[in-house]
Amino acid sequence: MFAVLKTGGKQYKVQSGDMLRVEKLAADAGEKIQFNEILMLGGDDMVVGAPLVDGAAVQAEVVDQIKGEKLIHFVKRRRKHSSKRTKGHRQQLTLIKITDILASGADASGVKAAIGAGSVSSSAAPAAAKPAKNAAAKADAPAAAAGADDLTTITGVGPAAAKKLAEAGITTFAQLAAVDVDTFEVKVKPEWVEQANELAK
Repeated sequence: MFAVLKTGGKQYKVQSGDMLRVEKLAADAGEKIQFNEILMLGGDDMVVGAPLVDGAAVQAEVVDQIKGEKLIHFVKRRRKHSSKRTKGHRQQLTLIKITDILASGADASGVKAAIGAGSVSSSAAPAAAKPAKNAAAKADAPAAAAGADDLTTITGVGPAAAKKLAEAGITTFAQLAAVDVDTFEVKVKPEWVEQANELAK
């Protein structure tokens, strides 16, 4: 019996006992993993997935984390530029041994699913934490800005100027209206003070 599995954007035809080099997986040597993306099962009863075969899986044991052969990338720019550049690269790979092919019951096997080292699944937890952090910051924003006026409603005061005024302790129209333009530490235009005086009333 054989199976065609998909991992790391590639497809592999495997049988029990095969040694395989695949794109790096998030697993340690000696760990048992399971590939759930099975495109086809072959043997006495051939099954072709649409696109995957339901309930099928391929189980394997991680032998080692290795590197592929060194690849040389040579670039030469002729004529005016006349430059050369040589780069080398060794792909990160995982050496696995196929132990079993399951035609059904993959969900109940209890074996860890094979996940790529740089896949979305492995980084889903930190990404999911960001919206919660942003939501908490937004929840605290109204409390921090309680009693403050929106200084950007004044013509000529943008977000940057409003931030500088807030750092100088000016958060309301009344405070801005009482500012002495000549002596205040932050640059304030006279028309800002006039508008603030009208809005404060």
